[in-house]
Amino acid sequence: MTGSEGGFVDAAGTRHARAGENARIVSLVPSITELVCDLGLAGQLVGRTGFCIHPRELVRSVRKVGGTKDVDLGKVRSMRATHVILNVDENRKEDARALAEFVPGLIVTHPLSPLDNPGLYRLIGGIFGREAEAEALCGRFEEAYEALRSSVGALPAERVLYLIWRSPWMTVSRDTYISRMLALVNWETVPSSGAERYPKIDLEAEALAQARTVLLSSEPFVFREKHLAEMRGLPALHGKRIALIDGEMTSWYGSRAIKGLSYLRRFRGELDSAPR
Repeated sequence: MTGSEGGFVDAAGTRHARAGENARIVSLVPSITELVCDLGLAGQLVGRTGFCIHPRELVRSVRKVGGTKDVDLGKVRSMRATHVILNVDENRKEDARALAEFVPGLIVTHPLSPLDNPGLYRLIGGIFGREAEAEALCGRFEEAYEALRSSVGALPAERVLYLIWRSPWMTVSRDTYISRMLALVNWETVPSSGAERYPKIDLEAEALAQARTVLLSSEPFVFREKHLAEMRGLPALHGKRIALIDGEMTSWYGSRAIKGLSYLRRFRGELDSAPR
Protein backbone atom coordinates (compact mmCIF):
# COMPACT_ATOMS: atom_id res chain seq x y z
CA MET A 1 0.00 0.00 0.00
CA THR A 2 1.34 3.43 -0.93
CA GLY A 3 0.50 6.79 0.53
CA SER A 4 -2.22 9.18 -0.45
CA GLU A 5 -0.12 11.03 -3.06
CA GLY A 6 0.33 7.87 -5.13
CA GLY A 7 -3.00 6.34 -4.20
CA PHE A 8 -3.64 3.19 -2.22
CA VAL A 9 -2.86 -0.18 -3.78
CA ASP A 10 -5.04 -3.19 -2.98
CA ALA A 11 -4.31 -6.93 -3.18
CA ALA A 12 -5.17 -7.02 -6.90
CA GLY A 13 -2.62 -4.29 -7.61
CA THR A 14 -5.31 -1.72 -8.30
CA ARG A 15 -4.45 1.83 -7.29
CA HIS A 16 -7.27 3.69 -5.56
CA ALA A 17 -7.57 7.44 -5.14
CA ARG A 18 -9.00 8.90 -1.96
CA ALA A 19 -12.78 8.58 -1.96
CA GLY A 20 -15.03 11.55 -1.50
CA GLU A 21 -17.18 12.19 1.54
CA ASN A 22 -20.21 10.82 -0.32
CA ALA A 23 -18.70 7.38 -0.92
CA ARG A 24 -21.22 4.55 -0.74
CA ILE A 25 -19.64 1.32 0.49
CA VAL A 26 -20.80 -2.28 0.09
CA SER A 27 -18.75 -4.82 2.01
CA LEU A 28 -18.88 -8.47 0.95
CA VAL A 29 -16.42 -9.54 3.67
CA PRO A 30 -17.74 -10.04 7.23
CA SER A 31 -14.52 -9.14 9.03
CA ILE A 32 -13.99 -6.06 6.89
CA THR A 33 -17.55 -4.90 7.48
CA GLU A 34 -16.61 -4.78 11.15
CA LEU A 35 -13.39 -2.92 10.29
CA VAL A 36 -15.32 -0.38 8.20
CA CYS A 37 -17.51 0.35 11.21
CA ASP A 38 -14.58 0.52 13.62
CA LEU A 39 -12.97 3.10 11.35
CA GLY A 40 -16.04 5.29 11.80
CA LEU A 41 -17.50 4.60 8.37
CA ALA A 42 -20.79 2.96 9.34
CA GLY A 43 -22.69 5.95 7.98
CA GLN A 44 -21.30 5.27 4.49
CA LEU A 45 -21.94 1.51 4.59
CA VAL A 46 -24.97 0.92 2.37
CA GLY A 47 -24.76 -2.86 1.85
CA ARG A 48 -23.44 -6.03 3.46
CA THR A 49 -23.78 -9.82 3.25
CA GLY A 50 -25.95 -11.82 5.60
CA PHE A 51 -22.76 -13.08 7.25
CA CYS A 52 -21.68 -9.55 8.16
CA ILE A 53 -23.03 -9.60 11.72
CA HIS A 54 -20.62 -7.37 13.66
CA PRO A 55 -20.99 -4.85 15.16
CA ARG A 56 -24.62 -5.89 15.54
CA GLU A 57 -25.98 -2.55 16.69
CA LEU A 58 -24.60 -0.82 13.60
CA VAL A 59 -25.08 -3.39 10.83
CA ARG A 60 -28.65 -4.46 11.62
CA SER A 61 -29.97 -1.43 9.73
CA VAL A 62 -27.71 -1.99 6.69
CA ARG A 63 -29.34 -3.77 3.74
CA LYS A 64 -28.21 -7.30 2.88
CA VAL A 65 -27.06 -8.26 -0.61
CA GLY A 66 -27.03 -12.05 -0.25
CA GLY A 67 -24.09 -14.13 0.91
CA THR A 68 -20.36 -13.99 0.31
CA LYS A 69 -20.66 -16.47 -2.57
CA ASP A 70 -24.14 -15.66 -3.87
CA VAL A 71 -24.18 -11.90 -4.16
CA ASP A 72 -27.40 -10.33 -5.44
CA LEU A 73 -25.94 -8.09 -8.12
CA GLY A 74 -29.25 -6.35 -8.71
CA LYS A 75 -29.41 -5.22 -5.11
CA VAL A 76 -25.84 -3.91 -5.25
CA ARG A 77 -26.66 -1.99 -8.43
CA SER A 78 -29.74 -0.46 -6.79
CA MET A 79 -27.59 0.84 -3.92
CA ARG A 80 -25.50 2.96 -6.32
CA ALA A 81 -22.34 1.77 -4.61
CA THR A 82 -19.18 3.72 -5.36
CA HIS A 83 -17.00 1.07 -3.72
CA VAL A 84 -17.36 -2.66 -3.09
CA ILE A 85 -14.89 -4.44 -0.81
CA LEU A 86 -14.09 -8.06 -1.68
CA ASN A 87 -11.72 -10.80 -0.57
CA VAL A 88 -9.84 -13.33 -2.72
CA ASP A 89 -10.83 -16.33 -0.58
CA GLU A 90 -14.37 -15.35 0.38
CA ASN A 91 -15.84 -14.01 -2.84
CA ARG A 92 -16.16 -15.40 -6.35
CA LYS A 93 -14.18 -14.12 -9.33
CA GLU A 94 -17.28 -14.12 -11.50
CA ASP A 95 -19.04 -11.82 -9.05
CA ALA A 96 -16.04 -9.49 -9.04
CA ARG A 97 -16.07 -9.35 -12.84
CA ALA A 98 -19.79 -8.61 -12.90
CA LEU A 99 -19.47 -5.90 -10.24
CA ALA A 100 -16.66 -4.25 -12.20
CA GLU A 101 -19.17 -3.51 -14.96
CA PHE A 102 -21.05 -0.97 -12.84
CA VAL A 103 -19.13 -0.24 -9.60
CA PRO A 104 -16.40 2.43 -9.97
CA GLY A 105 -14.16 1.08 -7.21
CA LEU A 106 -13.59 -2.59 -6.37
CA ILE A 107 -11.24 -2.93 -3.39
CA VAL A 108 -9.71 -6.42 -3.28
CA THR A 109 -8.22 -7.72 -0.04
CA HIS A 110 -6.18 -10.85 0.69
CA PRO A 111 -4.51 -10.91 4.12
CA LEU A 112 -2.40 -14.05 4.50
CA SER A 113 -0.83 -13.35 7.86
CA PRO A 114 -1.77 -11.55 11.08
CA LEU A 115 0.99 -9.07 10.28
CA ASP A 116 -0.95 -8.01 7.18
CA ASN A 117 -3.55 -6.34 9.39
CA PRO A 118 -1.89 -2.94 9.87
CA GLY A 119 -1.59 -2.62 6.09
CA LEU A 120 -5.26 -3.50 5.76
CA TYR A 121 -6.24 -0.84 8.30
CA ARG A 122 -4.19 1.75 6.39
CA LEU A 123 -5.62 0.68 3.03
CA ILE A 124 -9.29 1.05 4.02
CA GLY A 125 -8.61 4.01 6.30
CA GLY A 126 -6.56 5.76 3.64
CA ILE A 127 -9.07 5.34 0.83
CA PHE A 128 -11.94 6.63 2.95
CA GLY A 129 -10.14 9.40 4.84
CA ARG A 130 -9.83 7.68 8.20
CA GLU A 131 -6.05 7.70 8.60
CA ALA A 132 -6.10 8.69 12.26
CA GLU A 133 -8.53 5.92 13.13
CA ALA A 134 -6.43 3.43 11.14
CA GLU A 135 -3.26 4.42 12.99
CA ALA A 136 -5.05 4.01 16.32
CA LEU A 137 -6.00 0.46 15.33
CA CYS A 138 -2.42 -0.19 14.23
CA GLY A 139 -1.19 0.85 17.67
CA ARG A 140 -3.65 -1.46 19.41
CA PHE A 141 -2.71 -4.34 17.12
CA GLU A 142 1.02 -3.89 17.70
CA GLU A 143 0.48 -3.76 21.46
CA ALA A 144 -1.54 -7.00 21.42
CA TYR A 145 0.95 -8.65 19.07
CA GLU A 146 3.93 -7.81 21.28
CA ALA A 147 2.06 -9.01 24.38
CA LEU A 148 1.42 -12.32 22.64
CA ARG A 149 5.02 -12.71 21.48
CA SER A 150 6.41 -12.03 24.94
CA SER A 151 4.18 -14.68 26.52
CA VAL A 152 4.56 -17.67 24.20
CA GLY A 153 8.27 -18.35 24.45
CA ALA A 154 7.81 -21.18 26.91
CA LEU A 155 5.01 -22.86 24.97
CA PRO A 156 6.18 -26.08 23.29
CA ALA A 157 5.63 -26.51 19.57
CA GLU A 158 2.67 -28.81 18.99
CA ARG A 159 0.96 -30.11 15.89
CA VAL A 160 -2.78 -29.53 15.63
CA LEU A 161 -5.57 -30.46 13.26
CA TYR A 162 -7.90 -27.49 12.70
CA LEU A 163 -11.23 -28.59 11.24
CA ILE A 164 -13.43 -26.11 9.37
CA TRP A 165 -15.98 -28.46 7.79
CA ARG A 166 -17.76 -31.76 8.30
CA SER A 167 -19.00 -34.09 5.51
CA PRO A 168 -16.47 -33.90 4.03
CA TRP A 169 -13.84 -33.18 6.66
CA MET A 170 -11.86 -30.10 5.69
CA THR A 171 -8.92 -28.31 7.26
CA VAL A 172 -6.48 -25.48 6.48
CA SER A 173 -3.07 -25.60 4.86
CA ARG A 174 -0.11 -23.72 6.27
CA ASP A 175 -0.50 -21.15 3.50
CA THR A 176 -3.53 -19.58 5.19
CA TYR A 177 -4.23 -16.74 7.57
CA ILE A 178 -5.65 -19.21 10.11
CA SER A 179 -2.57 -21.42 10.15
CA ARG A 180 -0.27 -18.43 10.55
CA MET A 181 -2.47 -17.12 13.35
CA LEU A 182 -2.21 -20.44 15.19
CA ALA A 183 1.55 -20.46 14.63
CA LEU A 184 1.79 -17.39 16.87
CA VAL A 185 1.14 -19.70 19.86
CA ASN A 186 3.47 -22.41 18.52
CA TRP A 187 0.72 -24.52 17.00
CA GLU A 188 1.73 -26.16 13.71
CA THR A 189 -1.21 -27.23 11.56
CA VAL A 190 -1.31 -30.56 9.76
CA PRO A 191 -0.99 -31.60 7.05
CA SER A 192 2.30 -29.76 6.65
CA SER A 193 2.15 -29.61 2.86
CA GLY A 194 -0.32 -29.80 0.00
CA ALA A 195 -1.48 -27.91 -3.06
CA GLU A 196 -4.90 -26.91 -1.76
CA ARG A 197 -5.28 -24.17 0.81
CA TYR A 198 -8.45 -25.69 2.30
CA PRO A 199 -8.07 -29.42 1.65
CA LYS A 200 -10.49 -32.26 2.19
CA ILE A 201 -8.94 -34.83 4.50
CA ASP A 202 -9.27 -38.39 5.73
CA LEU A 203 -9.14 -38.59 9.52
CA GLU A 204 -7.39 -41.94 9.13
CA ALA A 205 -4.53 -40.39 7.15
CA GLU A 206 -1.06 -41.09 8.51
CA ALA A 207 -0.07 -37.42 8.33
CA LEU A 208 -2.87 -36.50 10.73
CA ALA A 209 -1.68 -39.02 13.29
CA GLN A 210 1.04 -36.51 14.21
CA ALA A 211 -1.53 -34.07 15.60
CA ARG A 212 -1.91 -34.19 19.38
CA THR A 213 -4.78 -31.70 19.41
CA VAL A 214 -7.89 -31.38 17.23
CA LEU A 215 -9.57 -27.97 17.12
CA LEU A 216 -13.18 -27.71 15.95
CA SER A 217 -13.87 -24.24 14.57
CA SER A 218 -17.17 -22.41 14.99
CA GLU A 219 -17.03 -21.37 11.33
CA PRO A 220 -17.67 -21.82 8.49
CA PHE A 221 -19.18 -25.08 9.79
CA VAL A 222 -20.64 -24.49 13.23
CA PHE A 223 -19.09 -27.22 15.38
CA ARG A 224 -20.96 -27.54 18.68
CA GLU A 225 -20.81 -29.57 21.88
CA LYS A 226 -22.68 -32.45 20.23
CA HIS A 227 -19.93 -32.73 17.61
CA LEU A 228 -17.30 -32.65 20.33
CA ALA A 229 -18.85 -35.69 22.00
CA GLU A 230 -19.24 -37.44 18.65
CA MET A 231 -15.62 -36.96 17.67
CA ARG A 232 -14.28 -38.14 20.98
CA GLY A 233 -15.80 -41.48 20.09
CA LEU A 234 -14.03 -41.80 16.73
CA PRO A 235 -11.26 -44.45 16.76
CA ALA A 236 -9.05 -42.29 14.54
CA LEU A 237 -9.00 -39.56 17.21
CA HIS A 238 -8.55 -41.78 20.23
CA GLY A 239 -6.17 -40.26 22.77
CA LYS A 240 -6.16 -36.82 21.15
CA ARG A 241 -7.19 -33.64 22.90
CA ILE A 242 -10.30 -32.25 21.16
CA ALA A 243 -11.67 -28.76 21.77
CA LEU A 244 -14.05 -26.19 20.30
CA ILE A 245 -12.45 -22.93 19.21
CA ASP A 246 -13.95 -19.56 18.26
CA GLY A 247 -13.40 -19.33 14.50
CA GLU A 248 -13.98 -15.59 14.41
CA MET A 249 -10.96 -15.11 16.65
CA THR A 250 -8.65 -17.16 14.44
CA SER A 251 -9.93 -16.40 10.94
CA TRP A 252 -11.23 -12.83 11.06
CA TYR A 253 -8.65 -10.27 10.05
CA GLY A 254 -9.38 -6.58 10.42
CA SER A 255 -10.10 -5.06 13.81
CA ARG A 256 -11.30 -8.43 15.19
CA ALA A 257 -7.70 -9.66 14.95
CA ILE A 258 -6.74 -7.46 17.90
CA LYS A 259 -9.12 -9.38 20.14
CA GLY A 260 -8.04 -12.58 18.39
CA LEU A 261 -4.43 -12.21 19.51
CA SER A 262 -5.44 -11.91 23.15
CA TYR A 263 -7.99 -14.70 22.83
CA LEU A 264 -5.51 -17.12 21.30
CA ARG A 265 -2.90 -16.52 23.98
CA ARG A 266 -5.50 -17.15 26.69
CA PHE A 267 -7.08 -20.10 24.87
CA ARG A 268 -3.87 -22.06 24.49
CA GLY A 269 -2.89 -21.39 28.10
CA GLU A 270 -6.23 -22.63 29.39
CA LEU A 271 -6.20 -25.67 27.12
CA ASP A 272 -2.68 -26.66 28.17
CA SER A 273 -3.53 -26.36 31.85
CA ALA A 274 -6.77 -28.37 31.60
CA PRO A 275 -6.65 -32.06 32.55
CA ARG A 276 -6.42 -34.38 29.57
